[in-house]
Amino acid sequence: MKRAVLILALVAVVALPFLLRSKTVAVANADETLVIVTPHNEAIRYEFGQAFQRWYKERTGRTVGIDWRVLGGTSEIARFLDSEYVTAFQNYWVNQLGKPWSAAIQAGSQNGRLPADTPAIVQEGRAAFLASDVSCGIDLFFGGGTYDFAKQATAGRFIPTTVVTRHPEWFTDEVIPLNYAGEEYRDRHGLWIGCVLSSYGIIFNRDSLQRLGITHEPAQWWDLVDQRYFGEVALCDPTKSGSIAKAFENVIQQRMQSRLKELRAENPALPARELEARAVREGWVNGLRLLQLIGANARYFTDTSQKPPIDVAAGNCAAGMCIDFYGRAQAEAAMRRGGSDRLGYVSPEGGTVSSVDPIGLLRGAPHKAAAEAFIEFVLSPEGQRLWNQKPGTPGGPGRYALRRLPVRKDYYTHTEWTSYRSDPADNPFTQKDPLIYRPEWTGGVFREMAFIIRIMCQDTHAELQAAWRDMGSDRYSAATRERAMAELQDLSFVDYDRTAKEIRQALSSKNKVDEIHLAKELAEKFRQHYVRAAGILRDSRN
Repeated sequence: MKRAVLILALVAVVALPFLLRSKTVAVANADETLVIVTPHNEAIRYEFGQAFQRWYKERTGRTVGIDWRVLGGTSEIARFLDSEYVTAFQNYWVNQLGKPWSAAIQAGSQNGRLPADTPAIVQEGRAAFLASDVSCGIDLFFGGGTYDFAKQATAGRFIPTTVVTRHPEWFTDEVIPLNYAGEEYRDRHGLWIGCVLSSYGIIFNRDSLQRLGITHEPAQWWDLVDQRYFGEVALCDPTKSGSIAKAFENVIQQRMQSRLKELRAENPALPARELEARAVREGWVNGLRLLQLIGANARYFTDTSQKPPIDVAAGNCAAGMCIDFYGRAQAEAAMRRGGSDRLGYVSPEGGTVSSVDPIGLLRGAPHKAAAEAFIEFVLSPEGQRLWNQKPGTPGGPGRYALRRLPVRKDYYTHTEWTSYRSDPADNPFTQKDPLIYRPEWTGGVFREMAFIIRIMCQDTHAELQAAWRDMGSDRYSAATRERAMAELQDLSFVDYDRTAKEIRQALSSKNKVDEIHLAKELAEKFRQHYVRAAGILRDSRN
């Protein structure tokens, strides 16, 4: 009897996945195949796979099976493409063209910015690669960031999609603009096209806010400076998480933009260039000061951007900074599992840019027609509706609420879809005072910014919190708190000009000891200021 029960249990375990498997078209049994490499999660793969297969069947009468290749994040995908295209071109160059291979040919064939004095044979290799149809065995790269797609486009690994010429009405300022608020939304030659938007914001736990006595839900970055959040904010190490480093950059850019408006109002006669230079430098310090105080309230600094939403959901932290779809998805999960609205998410108005996750057709795509059809579907009104509609609504996803914002501007004009949307109030194109990303302001010091924030907030966290803990207490006079705060926030040694010169030079040095020495030097200076700030408060009680 015991053996029979064990056998039945084993059969159930083996059979259950087959009974519950999704009704997707198996690749082996499909009329056509499509191979897609992506960092997108299972929910996105499921919904777009199911919907595209139905869409394709209706239009062609044929079935298509999707072979999803999930290699990790965009960095892992980039390394894979590097390796596969180099290998494929080497085989083509040597075995079909009969040319000798070399390290120079390998590097030059993938370099979209060859100097004018590049040897002729290397230039020939580059031209041969661009004229070839060498393949990595994959049709589409779906999801990631514009930085990675721009690099692949420069290397020559994308080819233009015909969707641009077949649907010119989609690629206008009224539908999918070339750029918006300083961010590129598509490649001007059709090598990649943004299909969904990403931004940054704050996830918060309403139960935790109530516990802390906070009645005002966070709406802007500076709301996280409230000392009632002490030890309750979930943050990431910006040197480990590129997405959160980008969020921190948005905070600084917002301060720069705000300062520029103030200076224009105060000094209308000054030259625009002078006003901008001042705004960048003063906004840099203002932004770092804001992040310093948010860091003072931090519970921790994690290596992964996925942890803060999870911990806020569990009530381990009251709020956290995160990517928008992580925040919305976590709130959706809480509502779906327990019917609870304890989680909220907000993208600060005017405090974050909306950048795109693109899609691109890879050189040598083995199933080009199906790949072009998938791009058309993703960018079509039908495909765009999947990103932000509730499951089960007309034209919406079947199982998962993806909680992403479509890239098409005209999506937001369909008022008849409003009741179907997961986030009906969110429209990235109608912000009253949008953040305009200016890459020339912070793009050149992005790595340096992350390095400074790590040392300022994370490496010296104990001393920072010791000084900040009692800063708002009414036990001290306003004058004493002002003196202590001035000491705490003296950032003259990491001002914009020093960052752009000395700090960049140390981080760019081939000798890694230079970076270690710089980190030690800056950490000691921050600690000295924090200890002195705490001392000002302590001495005032004596």
